[in-house]
Amino acid sequence: MKMLFKSLFAAAALATISLSVTTRAETVRPQAVNQVDIQKYAGQWYEIAHLPMYFQRKCVSNITAQYSVNADQTMGVLNSCRIVNGEMIRSEGVAYSQNQGNSKLKVSFLPKGLRWLPFTKGHYWVLRVDPEYKVALVGGPSNKYLWILSREPQLDEATYQSYLDTAKHYGYDVTKLIKLPH
Repeated sequence: MKMLFKSLFAAAALATISLSVTTRAETVRPQAVNQVDIQKYAGQWYEIAHLPMYFQRKCVSNITAQYSVNADQTMGVLNSCRIVNGEMIRSEGVAYSQNQGNSKLKVSFLPKGLRWLPFTKGHYWVLRVDPEYKVALVGGPSNKYLWILSREPQLDEATYQSYLDTAKHYGYDVTKLIKLPH
């Protein structure tokens, strides 16, 4: 009986290890696309969904991001959303390219005079963008932040599911995504 218990325990442990290895093998670390044409990326994007984050806790609808290319090739960022009292709030920042392909950016929303401070910029990696720059998946090197963006306020279900599949491939927990109305 003792030997049977040890054999069952060993089989269960092996199955658990195999399952965890299989699960890890199916997901990969987030990877930014090779190249982003910042001129095409510039303009208004509607947020379709995002993972919960502190900075968006007050937003209840109409989340948008407006990107512009600055003379020094950084990108101006203007995020806005509607809060519960109906007011629109905005946050203005700048994004600095971290690679030659402009697909890995660091973004700061601090006032201009404080943007030099270390450790105050967040990762903004373009993980997927369609060839016409109509839909984008944005995250970073960790699975902490994720946004699905579109040039239109609504996104058809098939396209949305396709971008969810990409996010799942990179290990994001898409069950936690928040979709707010426009």
